[in-house]
Parts: sequence; C-alpha cells; structure tokens
Amino acid sequence: MGRGRAKAKQTKVARDLKYRTHETDFGALANELHGQSPKDDTDQLEPEVLEKWADYSDPSRD
Repeated sequence: MGRGRAKAKQTKVARDLKYRTHETDFGALANELHGQSPKDDTDQLEPEVLEKWADYSDPSRD
C-alpha cells in the first residue's frame, strides 16, 4: 500500500526525460567516457592568481 504516489512520481520523471528536448554535448560525453579530462585552463590565469591559490593545490597532482 502507498505505492501510488511513488509510482506517479517515477512516471512523471520518465515522461519528462522522454519528451523534453535538451542539448547534448557529445564531445564532452565522449571525453568523459574515454577518461579524458577537459583541457586545463590554468595557462590563461595570471601568476598572481595562481600564487594566491597555490597553498590549496593537491600535492599528489604534481
């Protein structure tokens, strides 16, 4: 008993996913599936900004 509300919610979500049109970035999806990370944008940052956040970087990434 009491499953009606949950089933109605699942049906609503499924219908929404089926009929909603949304843009898909297939390039990003392919990169994610192949385990490639997006390109690193730290080259565009100024040295002062990088120095400010250097204490927070993960030492295992170097």
